[in-house]
Amino acid sequence: MHITQLNRECLLHLFSFLDKNSRKNLAKTCHKLLEVFQDPLLWSLLNFHSPVELKKDNFLLGPALKYLSICWYSERVKVCNIEDWMKNSFQKDFCNRHENTVNDFLLDVCNRCPNLLSLTLSGCGHVTDDCILQVLKNCPNLKSLKLENCVRITDQTLEAVTLHGGSLRTLHVDFCRNVTQAGLERVKQKCPSVMLRAERSANMIPDSKPEKKLMLEKASRKLVQL
Repeated sequence: MHITQLNRECLLHLFSFLDKNSRKNLAKTCHKLLEVFQDPLLWSLLNFHSPVELKKDNFLLGPALKYLSICWYSERVKVCNIEDWMKNSFQKDFCNRHENTVNDFLLDVCNRCPNLLSLTLSGCGHVTDDCILQVLKNCPNLKSLKLENCVRITDQTLEAVTLHGGSLRTLHVDFCRNVTQAGLERVKQKCPSVMLRAERSANMIPDSKPEKKLMLEKASRKLVQL
C-alpha cells in the first residue's frame, strides 16, 4: 500500500511526528502530500531555535496555531543576549542583522494567529514592550506568556498584562532585568489569578543605568590589577 492511499486523517497523523524540514521535504514528493502539508490543522504548535528558521517556508501560520516557542540557545546566537556595552564589533554586527527578526515575526503572528494560547520567548534580546502589547491585544485567548532573558522588556509589558491580559494565567519574566519590583507588585495586585514568576529580574542591574555598568567595569579592572 502506498502512503498516498491513506486517508487525510492518517496522513495528518503521520505528518505530526515529523519536524518542519521533514514535513517540507515529504510535501515536495507529490501534490496530495503538499495539500496535507498546507493543512492548518497540522500547525497548532511551532518551536524555533535560530533566527534563520523564522524566515523559512517550511511552516504555516494560521488560526490553528496555539503554542509558539522561540528560544535562542546556540552559542552563535548567545551574542544577542548580552548588553550592548559588552559587545565587540562582530557581535554588534550579528545583532543588527537580526534586530527586527523576532518582532516582525510576532507581528505576523498577531495578524494570523488570533487563537494563540501560549507564547514562550527565551533569549530574544530585541523583543520590545510594544510587540508584546500587540500580542496581548490581538491574541485575547493567551493563557501563558513566558519571557526569559528578554532584556528590552520593562514595566510597560507588565502594565500591558494588567490592561489586556484578561485570559492570562501564567506570566514568567525570568532574567528580564529591566522590570522593577514595583511593576511586579502591580501585576500581583491587579491580576491575583495570574501565576507570576520573576526569577532574577527586579534585583538585577538594569541595562538602563549606565552608571552602574561603569562601576562594574571599574571593579573588573581593579580585580585584573590585583
